[in-house]
Amino acid sequence: MERDLGMYTASGSDALKQYQQIGTMSTVDESSPHRLIQMMMEHALKRVSFARGHMERGEIDKKGAAIGDAISVISGLQVSLNHKANKRMSENFDALYAYMMRRLLEANLKDDLKALDEVAGLMRELKEAWDAIADDPDVLGADELQS
Repeated sequence: MERDLGMYTASGSDALKQYQQIGTMSTVDESSPHRLIQMMMEHALKRVSFARGHMERGEIDKKGAAIGDAISVISGLQVSLNHKANKRMSENFDALYAYMMRRLLEANLKDDLKALDEVAGLMRELKEAWDAIADDPDVLGADELQS
């Protein structure tokens, strides 16, 4: 069963697969597709924050792992985009996610704290906007709010 969440596919299959890899199945099973996207954004923010701390302490392996995890989550968000719902908007988000992943790669290669901060800022803005539509029936559909 697929529900329309605007720019994201609502079957949740891609998002669910991605989030299952993160290892928090207890809440994933009961979560709406909207909540899955929120959880992925939260996880990406945590991983970028961890990467920043590891970078500051010179913990190269841990920094790389945290950045890799953040890239993986952002990639999951990217593949979850619903290009049928709003092609122009989904293409913009697709490009933004690609940019964020490139900046994370640059941050890893160059130990660039500013790049990490930039990605974190972009993700926070996206998450705030995503959080704000949680109660908007025009965006999610009445059936989504009731599930």
